[in-house]
Amino acid sequence: MAEVVLGVCGGIAAYKACELLRLFTEAGHSVRVVPTASALRFVGEPTWAALSGRPVATGVWDDVHEVPHVRIGRAAELVLVAPATADTLAKAAHGLADNLLTNTLLTATCPVVYAPAMHTEMWENPATRANVATLRARGAIVIEPAVGRLTGADTGKGRLPDPAEIYATALRVLSRGAAAPHDLAGRHVVVTAGGTREPLDPVRFLGNRSSGKQGYALARAAVARGARVTLIAANVTLRVPAGADLITVGTTEELREATVAAATGADVVVMAAAPADFRPASVAGQKIKKTDDGAAPVLELVTNPDIAAELGAAKRPGQMLVAFAAETHDALENARGKLSRKRADLIVVNEVGTDLVFGSDENTVTILGADGSTVRLGKLPKDDVSDAIWDQVAARLVPQVGDDGTAQGRASAR
Repeated sequence: MAEVVLGVCGGIAAYKACELLRLFTEAGHSVRVVPTASALRFVGEPTWAALSGRPVATGVWDDVHEVPHVRIGRAAELVLVAPATADTLAKAAHGLADNLLTNTLLTATCPVVYAPAMHTEMWENPATRANVATLRARGAIVIEPAVGRLTGADTGKGRLPDPAEIYATALRVLSRGAAAPHDLAGRHVVVTAGGTREPLDPVRFLGNRSSGKQGYALARAAVARGARVTLIAANVTLRVPAGADLITVGTTEELREATVAAATGADVVVMAAAPADFRPASVAGQKIKKTDDGAAPVLELVTNPDIAAELGAAKRPGQMLVAFAAETHDALENARGKLSRKRADLIVVNEVGTDLVFGSDENTVTILGADGSTVRLGKLPKDDVSDAIWDQVAARLVPQVGDDGTAQGRASAR
């Protein structure tokens, strides 16, 4: 179990950090809460002490003989600031240290994750955007805020993401360790998830068993590696991964439209969704009724567009496409054919069926590369499968070019 510092800033969302603290401690992690003075106006010191089971350090002058402004940061294996206010983001970006939390941020050598929460205008202010860019450039993970109800009657981007999803993202960062590079930093990735539904009538549809769990795990892992993530979800009921921008769709055509549009500016597109291959040629305006003789209706089907093939044909130089192949038989043979036809860089193959993969928290996959590579993974949690897929993607990404004209990031393996 890890030594975690939970920094809490002075915003109305401070009460949600109590749930974060509970998740860490119930999992066995040792958590030191470092609230700012403003945070204590929302949630008092006794609450943090009771939930963490440890004394709460609130100032650089407390227990001076233990040098807390240095010791706490040095001992941490993860620093998570949630909620992170615009004020603390600005101080961290400029190296200011006027309280115990900002001192801790300056001395920490472990991964640092910020979960901002503020009004939309504050989040979108150029000063805040510049501070966030600075922190990300230095290797910090700054989770994009969620869209929703803010303080009072306001609604917009700036809401603290679901604490359980912040926790899940923090665990992905923690599992990779301090030495792991944020190899998707500065990248925009698009991930599709779930299964499309093609309506037969106002009540019924053609669909599949995809739960969206693997796609959501891919989105969560990409956030933890520093990417800007657009998640396009078809009929998924899971919590939105913290930091991902969600687009919801229903049918294969809606999935196609959203993905093609999002792919325009993306570095990587991962087609983890399960689009229906066919749809009814026509949709009944009323519920299809049983006839008196019990005869079943005859359904005429037409073929849906192949979204991955369309994306593969339109790929920009340096853009990557990762396809998925869910197969019930001859998995590798079928997947190799799809890899070529769709012009994908990688294809992730798994065998599916009743009680196999769909809805499970684990997956068994093989990753095939257009360069002839084969990576076989044993049965793993879908979060770990996701990191293995991103490892393959990161190794093949064309380096980014910085403002000074020099290459940034890892060299392409292709």
